[in-house]
Amino acid sequence: MHLILKVSGIALMLSGGLWAFQGLGLVTWPANSFMLSERPWVAIGSATLLLGISLLIVVRRKA
Repeated sequence: MHLILKVSGIALMLSGGLWAFQGLGLVTWPANSFMLSERPWVAIGSATLLLGISLLIVVRRKA
């Protein structure tokens, strides 16, 4: 279970970071993404990134 939670936290961090950077227009991959330069995705991505960080912190404290 510990490993699954770690992998989930890392996946949330990576996807949240990608969404936030796409929302800011800093990452333009894939070129046909609906998230490019759309400000709501900055907030959604940031929240997802923070959720992933929080999950990793909780998992680390339980270990």
